[in-house]
Amino acid sequence: PPPPPPPHGPESALVPPAPPTCPPKSAGLPPSPLPDHSLKTDALEVEDECDVEGVLSPLNEALDNCRKSARKQVCDDISKRLVILEQMWTQGKLSAPVRRGMRILTEELKCQHWDAADEIHRSLMVDHINEVSQWMVGVKRLIAETRKLPTVDLALEEQEVGTRLEPEHQ
Repeated sequence: PPPPPPPHGPESALVPPAPPTCPPKSAGLPPSPLPDHSLKTDALEVEDECDVEGVLSPLNEALDNCRKSARKQVCDDISKRLVILEQMWTQGKLSAPVRRGMRILTEELKCQHWDAADEIHRSLMVDHINEVSQWMVGVKRLIAETRKLPTVDLALEEQEVGTRLEPEHQ
């Protein structure tokens, strides 16, 4: 039978809107096959799509961008938790759905889809608390700190910072 129609009346206010999907990247990354952000998949598919560097590199890049505005203690804590994430991933302690969820979360973060990234974070916390509890609070804080950054082209910003620093080094 077809699924029931969406609720009407006061119950419909309880149904959250679907998070936005990230547009396909033109620079080498295939489009996500999961427009509904489902974290269920088979392990072989995850192994093909998820590698620790592909997830951690953008997270560390986001952390570096936050260092200009966030407190050192906050950044250091995020960094420690990202190291724990990396260790657990490389030691095979993270399940396929968690690895997949982190890949999608990272894509949403890169696209500046803060609400979607936050929703994936919450889903992972609820469904996989034993796997993610040691490091996910760092990812949550990274999402919050990255959200505070001005939405400018980060490559341009880095060029400007480099230009300003050159006279001091001469």
